[in-house]
Amino acid sequence: MNALNLLKKYIIDSQIFVSLMGTFFAVFFMLEQQTFRWPTVALIFITYFSGYLYTKYQKTKYFPKILILNCFAGIASAVLIILNHNEIRLIKWFIIVVLGLLYNSFFLETYIRKIPLLKVFYVGLVWGLMNCWLTLPEFSLPIFLISFLFITALVLPFDIRDMKSDTVKTFPMIIGVQNTRYLAYFLVFAATILGFIYLKLNFSTSFFITLISTFILIYFSENSNRDSYFSFWVELCSGLPLLFLILSEMFYLY
Repeated sequence: MNALNLLKKYIIDSQIFVSLMGTFFAVFFMLEQQTFRWPTVALIFITYFSGYLYTKYQKTKYFPKILILNCFAGIASAVLIILNHNEIRLIKWFIIVVLGLLYNSFFLETYIRKIPLLKVFYVGLVWGLMNCWLTLPEFSLPIFLISFLFITALVLPFDIRDMKSDTVKTFPMIIGVQNTRYLAYFLVFAATILGFIYLKLNFSTSFFITLISTFILIYFSENSNRDSYFSFWVELCSGLPLLFLILSEMFYLY
C-alpha cells in the first residue's frame, strides 16, 4: 500500500505520468513517420509536464514556484529547438504553448475550460497538434485526426468522473453517462479505422489492440470509481500504442 501511495504522490499527482503518456503517444507517431529524435522527445515531455503543472497548481500557494519552473522549462525548450531544429519549429512550439494557456488560465475572463462541451475537443486539438505538427516537417492530417479522435475519447471518462463537481455543462450532464460512453466508443473506433487506412501494419495493429483495452476502460467508467481509475488506467491508454508496438517487435524478434 505504501508503494501505491508513493506511486500516486510522486508519479501520478506530480503530473509526470500523464506527461510521459503524452510523450509516448507522440513517440508512437514519430516512429511510424521515421522522425524519432531524442531532443524532440525531451521537448515534448518538458512541454507537457510544465503545461500540466501550470494547470493543476493555479490558485494554490505553490503557483509562484510553478511559474518559475515554467520559465526555466520554456528556456530549456527554446534552447532544445534552436540547437536541434529551426525557427519554424520554435514558432510551432510557441503557438501550441499559447493554446495551452488559453485552455485554463485564471487571469483570463473566459478560458476554454469554462466553455461548455468545448474542453474535450480542445484537449484533442492540442495533443493532435503535438503529434502531427510539432514533431513533423509538415502537417499530417491523418495523424492529426487519429490523435484528435482518440484523445477526445479519453477525455470523456474524466467528464464522467467530474460530472458532480463540474461547474460547466459536460457531455455526461447533457446526454447521460451511457450515451457519453457510446460517443467515446465511436471516437476510438473512428481513430482505429483511420489507423488501419493510413498507418503501417504493425502500428495499426498496435492501435487496434489499444482499442480493445480502451473500450474496456470506457465501459467501466463510473462517477463512483476511485480517482486512480482515471488518473492511472485511463491515462495509460495514450501510452498503450507504443507499449504494444514494442511488445510486438520483441515477439517478432523471438
